[in-house]
Amino acid sequence: MSRSLFSRARRTLLMGVSLACAGAHAAAPLGAPVANSGLDAPLFYQLMIGEMELRSGQPGTAYEVMLDAARRTRDEALFRRAVDIALGARAGDQALAAARAWRQVAPNSVEASRYQVQILLALNRLADAHDPLRDWLAATPAAQRPALINSLPGLLARMPDRSAAADLLERLLTPYRSDPATRGVAGVAQGRAWLAAGQAPRALTLARAAQAEQPQDPSGALLALDLMGNLPEAERVVLEHLALPQTEPALRLAYVRQLTQAQRYPDAVAQLAIVTRSHPQLAPPWLSLGALQLELRQTREAEQALRQFLALPAQPDDEPEARTRLRTQAQLLLAQAAEQRGDDKAAEALLAAIDSPQQALEVQARRASLMARNGKLNEARELLRKLPERGPEDARAKLLAEVQLLREAKRWSDAGTLLVQALQRSPDDTELAYETAMVMEKLERFDEMERLLRHVIAQKADHAHAHNALGYSLADRRVRLPEARALIERALQLMPGDPFITDSLGWVAFRMGQLDEAQRLLRQAWGQRPDAEIGAHLGEVLWALGLRDEARRIWQQARERDTRNEVLRETLARLRVGL
Repeated sequence: MSRSLFSRARRTLLMGVSLACAGAHAAAPLGAPVANSGLDAPLFYQLMIGEMELRSGQPGTAYEVMLDAARRTRDEALFRRAVDIALGARAGDQALAAARAWRQVAPNSVEASRYQVQILLALNRLADAHDPLRDWLAATPAAQRPALINSLPGLLARMPDRSAAADLLERLLTPYRSDPATRGVAGVAQGRAWLAAGQAPRALTLARAAQAEQPQDPSGALLALDLMGNLPEAERVVLEHLALPQTEPALRLAYVRQLTQAQRYPDAVAQLAIVTRSHPQLAPPWLSLGALQLELRQTREAEQALRQFLALPAQPDDEPEARTRLRTQAQLLLAQAAEQRGDDKAAEALLAAIDSPQQALEVQARRASLMARNGKLNEARELLRKLPERGPEDARAKLLAEVQLLREAKRWSDAGTLLVQALQRSPDDTELAYETAMVMEKLERFDEMERLLRHVIAQKADHAHAHNALGYSLADRRVRLPEARALIERALQLMPGDPFITDSLGWVAFRMGQLDEAQRLLRQAWGQRPDAEIGAHLGEVLWALGLRDEARRIWQQARERDTRNEVLRETLARLRVGL
């Protein structure tokens, strides 16, 4: 049979089935119960024709057939099928019409309301979503309603007009603020919507209310955690919840992540110490604690935490691959701790014991660094170059590892040559451009450094490190100080609270003769991150202010943390200070 004859036959069959269905259902009054054996012969053929039309590339006809069957039978599964056919054909208006018809037949159907809401939001018809959203909430069983409320801010997150979305949630959820079972989650959902709309103070008010109304519920504190980047005062809500007895470790660990992102490492270590004391059987906090203590050069404490992590048995829900990766990370950190102690032999033994193909590059890079430090730079470079590459990212990582070896050996010219060649092959790689700029500064090719950093900023306007590096370089050379300050302030806007950027801002204040402001900023940076370079800068400001005993104490602490820091050594030599 030809395709045209087949299509004509199908249309004839379809007309006959439609008439048969009309006769079969004509006597059924609206609202009459559907018999269990509702799939009679006419309906069967109608559904078969609908699926045949869909398979033959006629979704419009299939949709009409399926929606007609759904209306006749009042079957929710058929309404769902009609909606799905329209969605598959990207026919949003038809999908919405089917969902509306579904809700008219089944006004208490959770699924019908959900479908209609999701279609309206996909069509960006937020104003029409109020009633189906209200009905969806009302039809949802009480035990499941808090989870639905909690999901609504995410559901509305893609709306272009976020203020309108927040206003919609405000109106929808206000009735649920009077129900103890949903009071906290409703307020937090409203707060998250206002946060997405850029109204952080309003969100903080709701977080405070949620914490006050239901102190044991962590929802308000979790919202406050998300607000800390915009509103430092939100941290008080978090700390109020953490002060309660028997606080779940999940919230404290989320707080640790926020502190770590803000590079508030001492505060993060203090919180992790609480978790490891109260829940010593949890492995991940021990690993995080060891990594942060190592960053703070608390070597002995870091080794204890890392060995505790490795000693804990695997848990039943641990994924073997993830567990292996974390154990390898702990071993790498232990090797780094041995390096900090000056025990290169122990570090090499630890690295040699690691058997992880997935992290072979990282392991060999650490071994190469040890070799270079012991006068075997050429062998170290050869070790890196012989490593297999699984793709372009591995080749890039090998290059950067080799550049790091050359930087540690102060072979700036060789490092620059490698980076320039790589940048010629990948001119749009902003990270390569940034690394090249840092080497150009060491070579005192400041014009080239500035050109590269401005290129990075032009390509990635949110590259905080490029802003900071250029501003710091200008400040350190005492040139264009107002411009230097503007660049560093922009970097701090992009990465609020970063101690190294705060250090740069303090240094430019010092260069501009603003000693009190410099002292304030550098004390803040040192308190967050007692890094040797920050200590060198703070000590110099204190020295200039006549606080020489304190300056010596800061410098001594900085040297204990990093005896090889170049900025600290240069500062002490220039000021002719012996410790």
